[in-house]
Parts: sequence; C-alpha cells; structure tokens
Amino acid sequence: MEIWRLPISASQRGKLISAGYTSLSSLSSISSSDLARELKVSESEAMNILKVASHSRGSETSNASCSIVEGALSAWDMLHDEESLMHITTSSADLDNILGGGIHCKEVTEIGWSSLSLIVNSVLKYKLTTAFGSESIIFMLIGGVPGIGKTQLGIQIAVNVQIPNDFGGLGGKAIYIDTEGSFMVERAFQIAEACIEDMSEYNRFLRKDFQECKIKMLPQDILENIFYFRICSYTEQIALINYLDKFLSEHKDVGIVVLCRVKVIVVDSVTFHFRQDFDDMALRTRVLSGMALKLMNLAKRFSLAVVLLNQVTTKHTEASFQLALALGDSWSHTCTNRIVLYWNGNERYAYIDKSPSLRSASAAYSVTARGIRNSSSSCKRIKMM
Repeated sequence: MEIWRLPISASQRGKLISAGYTSLSSLSSISSSDLARELKVSESEAMNILKVASHSRGSETSNASCSIVEGALSAWDMLHDEESLMHITTSSADLDNILGGGIHCKEVTEIGWSSLSLIVNSVLKYKLTTAFGSESIIFMLIGGVPGIGKTQLGIQIAVNVQIPNDFGGLGGKAIYIDTEGSFMVERAFQIAEACIEDMSEYNRFLRKDFQECKIKMLPQDILENIFYFRICSYTEQIALINYLDKFLSEHKDVGIVVLCRVKVIVVDSVTFHFRQDFDDMALRTRVLSGMALKLMNLAKRFSLAVVLLNQVTTKHTEASFQLALALGDSWSHTCTNRIVLYWNGNERYAYIDKSPSLRSASAAYSVTARGIRNSSSSCKRIKMM
C-alpha cells in the first residue's frame, strides 16, 4: 500500500511524502521519536501514524499472501514474455542496434548526458573505459552547454511510441514529466511531422494497403497523445509519481484483454530538483529509492517503458577524472539500463554503460531538423560562447 492511501489526515500524508516515506515498508523500521523529529509533530501523533501504518500493513500482507503464490512464473514463461515484448525505436538504426531494437518496455532506462560547466577556453580530457578490457574512448568537453540532445531524444521517444502496430510500433501514448522547463512543443510538432513522413515513405515502398491509416494520422493527433506535466519542486515530483498509478489505470483500453494505452513515461530530468533542494543526503537517498521502486513497479505492472534523463558529473579517483552519473552510487543501481551521451570531437555518441542483457557498446547519432537520426558527417558541433 502507498502512503497516500493511509486513513490519516491530508497534512500528515503530505508530511510523510515530503520526508521521503512513500510506502508502508519505509515506515517499518523507524521509531516514533525519530518520525516525530523528521515530521516536526508530537511523539503521540507519530505513534498514531505508525499504529495506523502497522495495521494497514498487516491487512495488506494477509490479503496478498495467496496472490503472491498464484502469481509465480516459470523461467520459461519469463523468457517467452521477454521475447514477445516490443521496443520503441529511437529513429537511429545504429542506436537501436546497440539497444537490441530500441527502448525496452517493462524496464527503466536511464540516459545520462554531459553537463559540465567548465572555464571558458579550458579543455579537459575524460577517459571512459569500456567493458572490453583496456580499450578506451578519449573525448573532450569545451566550455558551455554541450547540446548533446537528451531532451530531443526524450521527445523523439514520446513521438515514436505512437507509431501504429501496422508499421512496427506500439500504437501507445506517452507521459512527459518536465522538471527543467526544456520541453518544446514546436519541436515536438516538427518531429511528429517527420515521423508521419517516414511512415508514409515506408508505406509507399513496402506496403500497398495502408493508405487510409497514413491519411488519418496527423501531427496534432500525436501531440494530443503526449500527456505533459510541468514539475517545479521535488515534492511535486514525488506526488506525481505516486499519482501515476491512478492515472494509468484510468487510461486503459477495455476489451477482451485490458491494456494500458500509455506505453512510455519520460522524466526530463529526474535529477534537477534533487540536486538543488536537498542538504540531507540520507533523506535524499531514501526519497529517490522510493521513487525508483515505484517507477519499476509501474513499468512491470503496465508493460511500459520508463526513460529517466539524468546528468553526468565528474568524480576524482586515483588522480584522474572519471564520468559518473549524478545522484551518487546508490541511485546508480536502481535502473535496468544506463546510457551515457557524450561528444567525441564533432560527433554525438551514446554508450551503454550498464545493462543485464546488452553488451557495452557505443554508437554515433545526429540531432537533425527531423529529430534523432544516424550520424552524418555534415552534422557538426556548434560551439556555444
């Protein structure tokens, strides 16, 4: 059970969520005095909250015990499910190739990007060692924002998830959670137009009987299927993540098989508010762990993909600088797949830093007027003053 379902006052629920307690399990090992201090309430009020949580947790355990046993799957069933899952294309064949077909459903994929504020005209070299032994990639970052295209990739995924089944897509909808205010609706419209043009070309060369589908799908239809949320604080972000369960349940296709229409959740970026508003690192870790667990459960339960855009910083180890994703080591273990975006000269590259099923590899890509595409030698990096 989630905290927002507890039969306590709204103010008490709000204090619990703000303090990082998003599920009943997070309250299982805390004392009433510690909870009172964190929530800034009396100890008697804290004891009452823990009592209600304990009672609800006991009821939930007894009711769920049978379903846990009945819901067991064999490894063969799991393999069949994984093989039948579809992917969301990135519109770059090279990038899709190293991702095993695209962004995976039922998984949480983290995409990091280089966001280093360097002294103008200074040049730092970073070494990214791959999983193939001593092989390494050397690249440079020169002052200012690199413009690596992480928001462009997020928008591209939100558009491509809507490609109909007849064209090899999922025919789903997207949720876009914007914490930085970087979502550009005009850019989304451009990418949607290009996506429809690509489908028309596919239809013209390989298909003969989908003219009606091609005519009916318009860019505005694609934009209408992107549910946009603007988040201005970490408390809003936590509250929205907790609300998504209800939102997704309300957006289902009811038929012979009940299916969730939303097939991807993009968070751009998961890092922003948690890097600025937190002084207590232990509290931040607990809040992030609860949020990550919630997102993983949503991905599994609703068979959708979760894409978390993150930032990359540097950490100094053994007299050298190495790339590391923001939010620390604890957060690094929460995602299924991790992809790092970086510059190598004038080329943008994506590198698979972690995945249980994909080998470490890198691929070049470009950000064009039509969206994410395969790398082209004509796409040069723009230096920002």
